[in-house]
Amino acid sequence: MALVVQKYGGTSVGTIERIRNVARRVARTYDDGNDVIVVVSAMAGETNKLVALANEMCEFPSEREYDVLVSTGEQVSIALLAMCLQSMGYKAKSYCGFQIPVVTDSSFSKARIEKIDDKKIREDLKNGTIIVVAGFQGIDHEGNITTLGRGGSDTSAVAVAAGLKADVCEIFTDVDGIYTTDPRIVPEASKMDKVSYDEMLEMASLGSKVLQIRSVEFAKKYGVVVHVRSSFNDNPGTLVMKEDADMEAVLVSGITYNKDEAKISVFRVPDKPGIASQIFSPLSHANITVDMIIQNVSHEGFTDLTFTVPKADYKKAIKIVEETAKDVGASGVKGDESIAKVSIVGVGMRSHSGVASKMFQTLAQEGINIHMISTSEIKISCIIDSKYTELAVRVLHEAFGLAKKDIKAE
Repeated sequence: MALVVQKYGGTSVGTIERIRNVARRVARTYDDGNDVIVVVSAMAGETNKLVALANEMCEFPSEREYDVLVSTGEQVSIALLAMCLQSMGYKAKSYCGFQIPVVTDSSFSKARIEKIDDKKIREDLKNGTIIVVAGFQGIDHEGNITTLGRGGSDTSAVAVAAGLKADVCEIFTDVDGIYTTDPRIVPEASKMDKVSYDEMLEMASLGSKVLQIRSVEFAKKYGVVVHVRSSFNDNPGTLVMKEDADMEAVLVSGITYNKDEAKISVFRVPDKPGIASQIFSPLSHANITVDMIIQNVSHEGFTDLTFTVPKADYKKAIKIVEETAKDVGASGVKGDESIAKVSIVGVGMRSHSGVASKMFQTLAQEGINIHMISTSEIKISCIIDSKYTELAVRVLHEAFGLAKKDIKAE
């Protein structure tokens, strides 16, 4: 008997009929002799509706009350799925995050899981009960409801799998695996059989929407093998696992893009110790993540500083930076939301040269200007004008031979 954790995203539980389909799949896994824990998201579109209500009520809603509001979507999904399983003759029980409890810190809307109490779940599993858990939710040490950030149900599922030492964590979504790039942009994109934790961490951080980054961090830390599959068919998906020799043989594994970033530039910043800290500390205190940073060469004791932040935090960030710029004596601040980040990822880049020049040359041939560049051992990212995003993805995918026909030819 294995312990299987399955996670279903919003599209998979988007209608009553789709919830019934999920229930049938869960029941099949249970009938095969497995203990089953199911983690579900809110029904497709529900979280967006709740966020819109919050924004309609006020421009900067209380973060605590925001979490109380947006966490309610998952409560609907778990109740409906448990009802469906019960109507099919199975013992099923739903749990909100605070009922388990899933204990987190107090970073509202971006909370991090600290521990999961597995006592109640293990008792129910012993009694043959299928457990249905609300993803995305937690509770802090003060008893406040918290949420893990968009896509947080993935993190909930992997954390539950790690905490209960599950044999496998299956992430069911509306795609049947992880592709070399977005198939909606490049129809020739190829599905990968397996991808390393490190590659998936880069892809998730760079804009791939298949898995949430913290879920991959959890999986890597605790060695949880994650199987990304489609909830609409029985095809094998993509395994996210420890790196092996086959992965290293591939130069570039995938192309990612992210249109959810904004760029902020601070001009004529005094070039002296401590200024960078003065600019970025208030952003950190506001729980705003800064991604790429470029500082120009100092000229006459002044420099320009440019960095990117999530587009969702742009209004809050630029307000903070404008106030900070006055304090440090900078001459001005300019923001730009019409940018995108395009990246190439692959563990094979560690042992191959010429990858960066090939990327830059490919973009230059299409007249695509690069605003910012960031690199790591296994990725290269470029900030470009957002209007060129799809073109950049297509030409890079072709340049690095990632189409189905090219991979088969190898």
